[in-house]
Amino acid sequence: MTNDDPKHVLVGVKVKYQASVKTLAGWRPVSVVAEATLSGTGKMASITKVTTIDGEVPARGQSRTGAKRQEFDGVFWANREIGAKKRVSACEVIA
Repeated sequence: MTNDDPKHVLVGVKVKYQASVKTLAGWRPVSVVAEATLSGTGKMASITKVTTIDGEVPARGQSRTGAKRQEFDGVFWANREIGAKKRVSACEVIA
C-alpha cells in the first residue's frame, strides 16, 4: 500500500456526541463537540480536540444548571476525551 491509498488518508471532521461527566450529584449527560480524524475505513473517529461541552468552552468549575452540586471540571473531561475512539454512526458529523 502507498500513502496515496484513499482508504488510509486521515480526514479531519467535527463531530457532536453525548458523553457523561461526574458531578457531586452523580453522573450527568452532556453534549460534546470535538474535532476528530476519521479512521481508514471511515467508521471510527479519533478525538483530537474538544471544542465545547454543553455549548461552552471547557473550563474548571463548569455547571449545567449553575448549582454547586452540578459543577464539574470541564478541562479534565475534555482532556480525558482526547484520543478516544468514537463510532461515527453514533455521532453527528458537523463538518
